[in-house]
Amino acid sequence: MGSTVILTVRVRRELKERAERLGINIREVVERALEEAIEEKERERLRRMADELRELLSGISEEEVVRLIREDRDAR
Repeated sequence: MGSTVILTVRVRRELKERAERLGINIREVVERALEEAIEEKERERLRRMADELRELLSGISEEEVVRLIREDRDAR
């Protein structure tokens, strides 16, 4: 495990007490929720980038793509 930092989060006392009574590891729950939120945001970002790329490439024909690839290969 890499280095860690301390996060301070305020939650309702009742919520914390219920979690403790049920034996819920709050740190694990928060860490897992944060990982899931980050992954979702990264997926959204990649989807937006793919949509933008698709829009940019929609004006280029398949023949043009083939021609550009051949030119690139020939230039090597």
